[in-house]
Amino acid sequence: MRTLSGTWHWLIDPAHWAGDDGIRHRLEQHLVLTAVCLLISCVIALPVALVLGHLGRGGALAVNISNVGRAVPTFAVLVLLLLTPIGTWGEGPTVVALVLFAVPPLLTNAYVGMREVDRSVVRAARGMGMTGGQTLFHVELPLALPMVLNGVRIAAVQLVATATIAALAGGGGLGRIITAGFNLASTPQVVAGAVLVALFALIVEGIFEAVERLAPRGTRGPR
Repeated sequence: MRTLSGTWHWLIDPAHWAGDDGIRHRLEQHLVLTAVCLLISCVIALPVALVLGHLGRGGALAVNISNVGRAVPTFAVLVLLLLTPIGTWGEGPTVVALVLFAVPPLLTNAYVGMREVDRSVVRAARGMGMTGGQTLFHVELPLALPMVLNGVRIAAVQLVATATIAALAGGGGLGRIITAGFNLASTPQVVAGAVLVALFALIVEGIFEAVERLAPRGTRGPR
């Protein structure tokens, strides 16, 4: 109870919300890092998944290769990158490690969504004279959109939770609150940082759920 009380008082202290080390600034850094990594991951993974899903070739190999990133701890990737020339790029090692972590769910869900599109619908589109590009963007992609969005949601939530490793490489974000708490031997601050990360992840999850509920019924993802 003492820890919970101390955590609550730490969170409501106005001094902990202001300044470069305050919650507000660290939250902004965490949000920017998450958004940048998610955008880069989508740019890398989604075109590959959509094209391979449309062609029906090479997708399984690409998914298996991307899933290798799940077998290697993100922290281990970050440490290895810090020992390479990439380690001199500021936030570069953190971004690369997080992107490698976010690509597998994006690639897997998008590819599976494309391959689960009813083949008779695709054949009908081609029979109507649609080109490959028209079939991809006007038939397959709209039908695969629920799985694509599901992959984006999973990647976003995972990035929010994992972006705390940026603090270990000297970066910003909510992870700095946790590491500072360890350095000060302040259990309430460590717990407060963990609570903030968890709440941020839940908010991101809630935003995607709200978008899904507001979307047309035909584009709602699996639950």
